[in-house]
Amino acid sequence: MGNLFKKEEAVLLLNKLSDVYDIYAPMVFKGEGCFSDTDSIRYGKITSFDDIVWDKKSDYSFKEVLLPISDTILYFTEKEMKVPDPSEKKRIIFLRSCDLHALKRLDEIYLTNGAEDFYYKRARENTKLILMGCKKSFDSCFCVSMGTNQADNYDAYIKMDKESVYLEPKDEELKTLLEGTESEEASFEIDYVTDNIEKVTIPETLPEGIQDFPLWEEYAGRCVGCGRCNFVCPTCTCFTMQDVFYQDNQKAGERRRVWSSCQVDGFTDMAGNISFRKDQGARMRFKVLHKVYDYKKRFGYHMCVGCGRCEDVCPEYISYLACIHKLGEIKDGGNADE
Repeated sequence: MGNLFKKEEAVLLLNKLSDVYDIYAPMVFKGEGCFSDTDSIRYGKITSFDDIVWDKKSDYSFKEVLLPISDTILYFTEKEMKVPDPSEKKRIIFLRSCDLHALKRLDEIYLTNGAEDFYYKRARENTKLILMGCKKSFDSCFCVSMGTNQADNYDAYIKMDKESVYLEPKDEELKTLLEGTESEEASFEIDYVTDNIEKVTIPETLPEGIQDFPLWEEYAGRCVGCGRCNFVCPTCTCFTMQDVFYQDNQKAGERRRVWSSCQVDGFTDMAGNISFRKDQGARMRFKVLHKVYDYKKRFGYHMCVGCGRCEDVCPEYISYLACIHKLGEIKDGGNADE
């Protein structure tokens, strides 16, 4: 059972939640799209339920709320270092089923793949997750094929129409906050996608020498190495470190963790002028096989969650879906059926 709020009561609900949490959800950023006079849908801090975009997929994922694109991890002087104070408020993130599955991948990398990441853990422990249902499949989504169209690792479920807001909490802290609010008891089924237009079948095993197959050669000339596919992906976790020195005191500054990409120049550079995966075909190969093969071999499930954002964002119209289809059609010798 959950709580059904009329629109005017929902305003009071949001105000009550906002006293404790910063609330993030997909919203429209006017004029901030990739092309002139286009908008972008990405995660931002909402002040009204009407800010939330329900009927379109966000161009960027929830990831930048938990893992900012540029995140200061310490301040330093010539004598001491200091970790930034945590945010004064906790946060709530509204996200869809595929992104909840992506969060599981982030947890795997930052919390169990070696030592725990202090900064990610701190952010994660102060975050509540509210599931947004999907009434229909969006373009390029293939979550059903990836088994990510349903999720249960959320703290509450939200459903909204023109007249009301339905909130069904599982988390005890959220249940306590809802006590005393003006609402009706109600129960709604969660909106889950049961079928996508796009479907993929990922081979359980790949032939020997897949890294040298002709399949990857076409991407060497097409991919421009912009890294957009990685930056919109909710499961990519690569970053680099940057030290920034203040102009008024060159012995003081801050160290920042900044998103990086396996597709951009310099990502694999090492001392001695050594660089691995120099051409874009090799980089595409690494990304794709990591998402749907290497990660599963290690952790038991695919890294890709089927959100299709990489499919949507590529300026060269390189299809990740088409590449996955080709993997399934690989024949001995490295050829795929036309």
